[in-house]
Amino acid sequence: MLLLSILAGFLIAMGGAAANTAVYSLANTGLIRLISGLIFPFGLAIVALTGAELFTGNTLIAISVLSKQTTVGGLFKNWCVVYLGNAIGAVLAAAGCAFFGQMNYSAGELAVFVMKQAAGKCAMPAGNAVVLGIFCNVLVTLGVLLSLCAKDLPGRVMGAYLPVAFFVICGFEHCVANLFCVPAGLFAQQVPSYAALAAELGADLTALTWSNFFIHNLLPVTFGNIIGGVGVGSFFWACYGRAVKVIEKV
Repeated sequence: MLLLSILAGFLIAMGGAAANTAVYSLANTGLIRLISGLIFPFGLAIVALTGAELFTGNTLIAISVLSKQTTVGGLFKNWCVVYLGNAIGAVLAAAGCAFFGQMNYSAGELAVFVMKQAAGKCAMPAGNAVVLGIFCNVLVTLGVLLSLCAKDLPGRVMGAYLPVAFFVICGFEHCVANLFCVPAGLFAQQVPSYAALAAELGADLTALTWSNFFIHNLLPVTFGNIIGGVGVGSFFWACYGRAVKVIEKV
């Protein structure tokens, strides 16, 4: 479970890294969101295809609890282990990108983009983070369910792809993605050349701190993701009861 969750954290991080690299030089916000939405979802598609363990998808284990196929204790055990593994995979990927040159594009302008993005997330009001986290995981868990409904590879990919593209385009908040995006910005801030370029370009990074990340983003977003995912699982269980396929592993 831990190894598969590390893999999932890494795959989601790679989706974030690819999206950032594709859009960092653009000025049009709508175009940035659109291109990010076209690229990032392949991370979740690979998670679904490889059987990796993703915390946000595993909120659907609530269906198994309601169906009395697993216990609340088993649910929390899975969540804790998988969240830890996702964090390890995502943060290690963030450190690799920041410290080993992946952000060197345009003499470090990619790093400045990542730092500014991370600072914006750290400055987010907690209430906004909760609600955007709810919206995000409603879409992510619907993507997981759609992927499980398909019988072939293209169907599974498209099932996971479309709802996640919606959440990225809308700018909703995903805790595992943020475990890459914000640490990547924090690590980049420790690279002297990136920090100097950010100062030269006038980037406001005052909000970019570990404490702001945990308090203003990660904790409320995680809470919102749990509400959204458990809500979707409970909704389908209430609508279809025993007809719903019990999800023991997402």
